[in-house]
Amino acid sequence: MKEESGTIQHLTREDFKVPNPVKWCTGCGGHAVLNSVQNTLPELGVEKENIVFVSGIGCSSRFPYYINTYGFHGMHGRATAIASGIKVANPELNVWVVTGDGDLMAIGGNHFIHLLRRNIDMNILLFNNKIYGLTKGQYSPTTPKGGITKTSPYGTIENPFNPGELAMGSQGTFYARVVDTEPKMMREVFLKAAQHKGTSLVEVLQNCVIFSNQIHSEITGKEVRDEHQIYLEHGKPMIFGKERNKGLVLDGVHLKVVTIGENGYTIDDILVHDEKDPDDTLHYMLARMSLPQHPVAMGVIRSYDCTVYETLLYDQIERATEKSPIKNMDDLLNSGNIFEVK
Repeated sequence: MKEESGTIQHLTREDFKVPNPVKWCTGCGGHAVLNSVQNTLPELGVEKENIVFVSGIGCSSRFPYYINTYGFHGMHGRATAIASGIKVANPELNVWVVTGDGDLMAIGGNHFIHLLRRNIDMNILLFNNKIYGLTKGQYSPTTPKGGITKTSPYGTIENPFNPGELAMGSQGTFYARVVDTEPKMMREVFLKAAQHKGTSLVEVLQNCVIFSNQIHSEITGKEVRDEHQIYLEHGKPMIFGKERNKGLVLDGVHLKVVTIGENGYTIDDILVHDEKDPDDTLHYMLARMSLPQHPVAMGVIRSYDCTVYETLLYDQIERATEKSPIKNMDDLLNSGNIFEVK
């Protein structure tokens, strides 16, 4: 919000738009993500001058130029390190990292896992188009095994990263997944991510019309999305399908898709989503679900409350300062082993 003539005027998406053109390819999923973020920010109740967007290198990392807030365009893979410094230096700031699957999970992988482990209060938007777009079509850490790209003309022979698995393994406290074709879904999840106290990671399944067009079509296609996606909501049964008659149950230690009304299954048998469960076993299983055995999980998969790094850091500094006999520079220069030069 902003103050004018003694009154509070609410921010709108127009306050976050820039007059310059957005130079992403026509049809790029980034446009939809940008619009959803601009629609989300006015709902946060944060003054515009306290919002910062940080990026590394890549098509996604042009984001700070396209939104009317403070921004920092960093080096390849270093956005999370830069953002960590910004947040720790000024915890009052609302910090966002916008990055891609190559920028975050390849050269930026080490910074990424330690950010999640520390749980610094910021938000990561991961544009996952499963390709290096800006550098013209090389395979990335999330490219499907066997994928034909500029640098894998005979197909990749590497196992791809699942960002959700990596987040869970790094002790991440918030992980969600959305698709760029669902603006309502993005807005809901971005708002929940911003409200989470700690590091939030939102994986955006994003389309690159040039180098990986329709890479997510098995999930986003109008004719299949109801059957191939399950949108998770805290406290609600895990049901999906065009007829809303399919759901998830535990079969031993595995998730199983069943049809409500068949083989004795009722709505009471369907698992209820608990995004705040401190035991992340089920969250891990949901993040790993894939076609054709299971639908792909969307929405907030994990949102667990835990200690936040910068809060503990400032508490620690305050306690250390109280106990220390040195309170200022004069104390430092005139205490301990000192001598006088005559």
